[in-house]
Amino acid sequence: MNENLFASFMTPSLMGIPIVMFIIMFPTIMFPSPNRLLNNRIITIQQQLIKLILKQMMLMHSTKGRTWSLMLITLILFIGTTNLLGLLPHSFTPTTQLSMNLGMAIPLWAGAVLLGFRHKTKMSLAHFLPQGTPTILIPMLVIIETISLFIQPMALAVRLTANITAGHLLMHLIGGATSALFSISTPAALITFIILLLLTMLEFAVALIQAYVFTLLVSLYLHDNT
Repeated sequence: MNENLFASFMTPSLMGIPIVMFIIMFPTIMFPSPNRLLNNRIITIQQQLIKLILKQMMLMHSTKGRTWSLMLITLILFIGTTNLLGLLPHSFTPTTQLSMNLGMAIPLWAGAVLLGFRHKTKMSLAHFLPQGTPTILIPMLVIIETISLFIQPMALAVRLTANITAGHLLMHLIGGATSALFSISTPAALITFIILLLLTMLEFAVALIQAYVFTLLVSLYLHDNT
């Protein structure tokens, strides 16, 4: 119980060399490129799920927005597999690092916004000043809308970081309580162990849901600017 709660969120290193890049690249192994005429069941299921997700996500997009389909499906697969691999014992979850999530959110948000200013300049500028705004409120609304625009990537990154970190911390605390209670009260330890199992199942769902939410919000930003 004296273990540092945030020890699992520290960037792992081997002989003083950070190995986070190898961890980030590891999820690509889970999605091999098919090189056979007939694929096995696992690859077939993966391809069907990817097609289903991509179809649902691209329904609302124009032709220009659909050019981002490869980027969006890669994003949701990367975040989802990274979150799931982080639930394994003695593993590291890169998406608990705010710096990494900002590194994903800012370029994607900036790309969508710049695309909007390039192809829909008038509509993009109109978002800063809603129609029918009283003259006296124009400066204040422009400032508020500008702040709300620039806070979007921060909200994306903080949402993902907070949800994944909170779940891991809760699992760590309940796991520590369960191991401590086994020497005090077995029934209480069994109850907390059941709670831990239920929380673990919930975290599997959260890992996938957060990947979908992150990608969906990026997709909505893209839709508003194309």
